[in-house]
Amino acid sequence: MKLPPIVVVATHNRGKVAEFAHMLGGDGDAAQVEWRDLSAYPNIGEVEETGDTFRANACLKAAEYAKLTGQWALADDSGLEVDALGNKPGVTSARWAALHGESSPAGKDADNNALLLKQLDAVPDEARTARFVCVLALADEKGRIILTARDTVEGRIIREPRGTNGFGYDPLFHVDALGKTTAELSPAEKADISHRGRALRRLKGLIATTASGSAADGIEGNS
Repeated sequence: MKLPPIVVVATHNRGKVAEFAHMLGGDGDAAQVEWRDLSAYPNIGEVEETGDTFRANACLKAAEYAKLTGQWALADDSGLEVDALGNKPGVTSARWAALHGESSPAGKDADNNALLLKQLDAVPDEARTARFVCVLALADEKGRIILTARDTVEGRIIREPRGTNGFGYDPLFHVDALGKTTAELSPAEKADISHRGRALRRLKGLIATTASGSAADGIEGNS
């Protein structure tokens, strides 16, 4: 598949755009793509994430921003699934504490982590398995979903925070194969194993192998 000259990444975070451009635009036709963030479209409002799965939210954002900008758009949605909580917090990962009335001056990440630890207090270590999930969606200028890609990194939730890198649930998310939490990894180490990095590499492969640009090509996963 040949990407168009401009692709809008559905974020105002220029660091994320740089990451996407680096991962997807390193060679071939993708190297010629101009990767824009939403700051290039100041009159466009924020698209609300109303889906009940990561894929639904990623597709919703990609489709709406594509139609609003008239350009192809790439969006992602990600979060934490904890098996003992029935795959929660899931799409509500960023507002988990607020949804439970547990917000405090300590801040969103600290509140989310504190609530998660409280909810898992009686769960034995071997049952505290979890995963970070990322789903990416690419839409054409008419809002038709062309590709989606989903990937994960598996781990477990430990009983107290470790590490100062990263954000969100990183201090509690232990990757047993590395013997570290994702907050103890260097940025390069985290990029190598992260759910977003894996999903971006998977999407890059789909772009390279998908022959046509018709809607619904290469769509993966249900969540």
